[in-house]
Amino acid sequence: MPAELDILYRDNAVVVIDKPAGLLVHPGKEPEPSEQIAMKVLRDQLGQRVWSVHRLDRPTSGALLFALDPEVVKAFQRMFAEQDMDKRYTAVVLGKTAWKWTAHGALRKSEEAPLQAAETHFTREREIERDRDVFSLLEAVPKTGRQHQIRKHLANDGTPIVGDYLYGEPEVMERIAESIGQSRLMLHASRLTFEHPVDGGTVTVECPLPARFAPFLEEGDTMPGF
Repeated sequence: MPAELDILYRDNAVVVIDKPAGLLVHPGKEPEPSEQIAMKVLRDQLGQRVWSVHRLDRPTSGALLFALDPEVVKAFQRMFAEQDMDKRYTAVVLGKTAWKWTAHGALRKSEEAPLQAAETHFTREREIERDRDVFSLLEAVPKTGRQHQIRKHLANDGTPIVGDYLYGEPEVMERIAESIGQSRLMLHASRLTFEHPVDGGTVTVECPLPARFAPFLEEGDTMPGF
């Protein structure tokens, strides 16, 4: 993992980073080295305490928002509760999807947990044929924040995200990984829009697609490193 994180946006109240795939957002139940936790890397990089505002799954990359003050955290929590935060993701799935649709399937965090309402809007931006497979490049806009929501909704629709060994068939994912030369999850938080909790202005932060998406993009699209 990098010694420092790429900062996409920063002011006196908030900071948005480009989280690499494979990096935890904050410490979990199992001990992890400090360099594997985004919150600790960013804290050391800025030389000040930071607070996580939302989560990205460990294998998901992209725009991740932190607050630099606990009062700002409370403001963001209200925004998330009222669904006033616009988060957009890019995903590559196996199969041809509809051009536009909304998934409303309720989801559980675990087998013992109750079902919770979940809503994700999807738009197909590109169809790709590669070897003997057809893939779809999608924009996903979750309106709720359930665990693995985008991944579960797409798998339930029969179009799992490439690199999703948890909800897709491992044998199929391994075959695709060999074809494209990497096995990471093809899910990236590509844009974040929110009302600034201090000055009230609208902030939009774009996060470029990482290089692992290259096999599914057209020539001329630019990307940073993996």
